Amino acid sequence: MLEFFLVFLSLFFLIILHEFSHFLAAKKSGVFVEEFGIGYPPRIFGKKIGNTLYSINLLPFGAFVKLEGEIGEGSFSKQPLSKRIFIVLAGVISFWIISLIIFVFLFKFGMPIAISDEEISKSAKVQIVEVAKNSPAQISGLRVGDVIREFKIQNSKFKIEKVKEVQDLIQKHKGEKVVLTVERGKEIFELEIVPRINPPAREGPMGVVLARVDIKKYPFLKSIFEGLKMTGNLTFAIIKGYFLAIKDVLKGKPSQVELTGPVGIFNIMYQTSKLGIIYFFNLLATISIYLAIFNILPIPALDGGKLLFLVIEGIRKKAISPETEKKITAFFFGILVILAILVTIKDIRKLFY
Repeated sequence: MLEFFLVFLSLFFLIILHEFSHFLAAKKSGVFVEEFGIGYPPRIFGKKIGNTLYSINLLPFGAFVKLEGEIGEGSFSKQPLSKRIFIVLAGVISFWIISLIIFVFLFKFGMPIAISDEEISKSAKVQIVEVAKNSPAQISGLRVGDVIREFKIQNSKFKIEKVKEVQDLIQKHKGEKVVLTVERGKEIFELEIVPRINPPAREGPMGVVLARVDIKKYPFLKSIFEGLKMTGNLTFAIIKGYFLAIKDVLKGKPSQVELTGPVGIFNIMYQTSKLGIIYFFNLLATISIYLAIFNILPIPALDGGKLLFLVIEGIRKKAISPETEKKITAFFFGILVILAILVTIKDIRKLFY
């Protein structure tokens, strides 16, 4: 139950901080903020402070900021284009800032880092960092974050300390039933798996990506540098992954990218929280980067869509009519809602099948 509330509060505050960044940027730019709400209507409580209504609402799915003239005439639309772009980008940038702050604290107090097999470490563990869809690993129940402690085949048992040890043993016993001793958080248990003889390209007999992981700590200034580097590297890796997925789709190949909705994200975070607080916040920082990239996509109804309208206005030297913007935004919002419903149904089905 504690893990459930940790996940809920973390996601909730992530969205609140995102909207609060829009709020601060708007206030800083002199835009009249009609309402800053936590949760979505119907309203439970509201108090007006200055010209802004601060509200607590019934549906606990995030927060919202209502700006005068966001669409149509008003305080927002009268601002210079640069200020409006700043307000829109503030929410997106906040996700990267949140990610950076989390990574800095993780590097300061203990961050799981992949190290080579050659590096000397008494505390390093061989951990699963990726599980391929419909692979023997997924079918057997292996998950991201699981630590492989031992490898058993018939009457032989091997203690696992390096990635190459697992890879060599798996290659040697493809097509045979093997038993892995797995550490998952505080649990230690055994799983049976049959490595594939002819695995798909870019996967492997088990369908996992392994890393030798150790907990590293750095001085504060070094942790800032490492946090910046991690945030940047993850951002580029995620973007590159999407481009590779699009490239595969255009070539008629199956994409390794799987859409995950709120239910799926919640479940992944819930399972990760059982591995330990370090792994949980590592995932939270990564999700924050995903949200930043998703929000900046040029899709109406997202921050990136609003940014697109502003860029078009800058090129045309004339704003798109409020009616046209409302219709386009409503259309794409409807598509996103339908997509979210379909993905949520898929995520719920995965929980039970």
